[in-house]
Amino acid sequence: MSTEDEVYRRIYDDPRFKTLVNKRGRFAWTLAIIMLLAYYGFIILIAFDPQLLGMKVAPDTVITWGIPAGLGLIFLSFLLTGIYVVRANGEFDRLNRELLKEHGQ
Repeated sequence: MSTEDEVYRRIYDDPRFKTLVNKRGRFAWTLAIIMLLAYYGFIILIAFDPQLLGMKVAPDTVITWGIPAGLGLIFLSFLLTGIYVVRANGEFDRLNRELLKEHGQ
């Protein structure tokens, strides 16, 4: 077994690594579920109540509620991505560095 393999094995066996993997996975799935619920909620709204999204925002405008709702979905995806990046670059990267430093890389 090479030295690199031994380092990988020690990291893999470290309980903090397993905690990191579980936390990162739960966090990513939580954000993904939020995005899927918002997206499919929008699609279901289009399917079952298209008149709601077709209503004008104000009587003197051509903008309907569908436009801000669609833009809201886009902004939500950017927001969730930003939240993930901040946490990944902060907490998750710090834990990765600690594990690598402790186990010899």
